[in-house]
Amino acid sequence: MTGRRRKAARVLETVRGYRASRTIPTDLFGGDDQDEALAQITDGLDKVFAMLDLSEYRGVAAPPVVRRLDMELVARRTVCVDENVVEFTFRRVDGEDVPAWHPGCHVDVELPSGRRRQYSLCGDPLESDAYTVAVRLIPDGGGGSREMHSLDVGDRIVITGPRNAFPFVAAGSALFVAGGIGITAILPMVRRARAVGMDWHLVHTGRSRQATPYLDEISTWEPERVTVRSDDVDGLPTAADLLRHAPDGGSVYTCGPPAMMDLVRQGISETGATRLHLERFSPPPVVAGEPFRVTLARSEETVEVPADRTALDVLREQRPSIPYSCRQGFCGTCRVRVLEGTPEHRDRRLSPAEREDHMLICVSRAEGDSLVLDL
Repeated sequence: MTGRRRKAARVLETVRGYRASRTIPTDLFGGDDQDEALAQITDGLDKVFAMLDLSEYRGVAAPPVVRRLDMELVARRTVCVDENVVEFTFRRVDGEDVPAWHPGCHVDVELPSGRRRQYSLCGDPLESDAYTVAVRLIPDGGGGSREMHSLDVGDRIVITGPRNAFPFVAAGSALFVAGGIGITAILPMVRRARAVGMDWHLVHTGRSRQATPYLDEISTWEPERVTVRSDDVDGLPTAADLLRHAPDGGSVYTCGPPAMMDLVRQGISETGATRLHLERFSPPPVVAGEPFRVTLARSEETVEVPADRTALDVLREQRPSIPYSCRQGFCGTCRVRVLEGTPEHRDRRLSPAEREDHMLICVSRAEGDSLVLDL
């Protein structure tokens, strides 16, 4: 598949994502079918915005402001019965206030080992002196959660941010769908919705109630506005289960496992909701990928990257310590210098100048058959 055809496939995939997040109104003259004029206008705008989304225009924006804060752990507590989710509260070492944040924000955490991980802020934005995150222990993961869980009060880390890729609008009506640890991104939104008197409903799912975090707090909220499901009792949810309370003309915010969010994306067109907002805690699937070969210049090792996997995934099997964080192409942690070959850039971070000789290996691929990286 040529680079042009790959880009066209990615545009179509992006357009499908847009279409899954809104509904065309019925005929403005009273018919039962969707309004044809609005459908054609929306279809055209979808394609324009998809091409902009995948173009180089991001690189001309101002570079992100990098705020590195030396932080100290001041409190930790478990927030689910099985004790595998721990909440951590950090304050600045210099005693100053932390930069302001809003529901949906996340921070980059640099651990003592040098590992970098991203976590949603789940505390109170009005608390100006602290950041709070919660982390589920993943014993067979990349080591970040294990290191976080090993931190004791008084230990220090570095936090960069905050940044918001999951903005919340505290108006109108909203359905919140959270799966497992995905509740951390949703919690501040629901608290805000309650505070301003929005019409809202929360669906919180988990493998079991013992593994579902923050039930102690959620159980104090209005019971008619909260649905808690566990797979071991209720079975795996369907799209209808997750979207039963989707508001007509309102928004749906969802964060959790990819399978759950796919159900929400596929089912939202059957509801009256008009906007879908998603936050991924895991990398998206590779779309329109082609296999390619990566050569590591320093060791002269060569690895094959299949069409459905990323270079980062394959390289981590050879080098588990290779730095990474978001796995979605926006944080820049996995940036690598390209010595030979032409990358197919799929990130949302690098400028045009950086793209001339660097790539983010968590999402970007090769335009041809091979790349040589400075590794």
